[in-house]
Amino acid sequence: MYVISIAANLVGCHPRTLRIYEEEGLLDPVRTDTNIRLYSDDDLERVRAIRYLTQTRGVNLAGVKLLLQLRGAADLLDEIADVLDRRESAMTSDAEVQQLTDAPAGHDGRRDHKTRNRQRRNGVDL
Repeated sequence: MYVISIAANLVGCHPRTLRIYEEEGLLDPVRTDTNIRLYSDDDLERVRAIRYLTQTRGVNLAGVKLLLQLRGAADLLDEIADVLDRRESAMTSDAEVQQLTDAPAGHDGRRDHKTRNRQRRNGVDL
């Protein structure tokens, strides 16, 4: 269980975003006796799915709520989690390939990891 600031940090959003999701009926965090919101790992997966639908797919919060109601919430969340996992794996692979192809080639054809530093003074390359 995570307090709102930690939960927001883990999913990459502002704590106010989590409060809005709760106000819209998309989340229902557990409350302590002192009324502090506590988020579970399942809640965080739900937030990641909501953010995917809103930011990547362009669905508004009312649409997200409708999707979660019409289609079994667990099935939809599992499907979105799978898509996000595949995307993260692909981005990691793409970043590794990009890093290898960005290095300039040396005289012998090998990649040289030294970068050329150029500075400009008064419009003249040094």
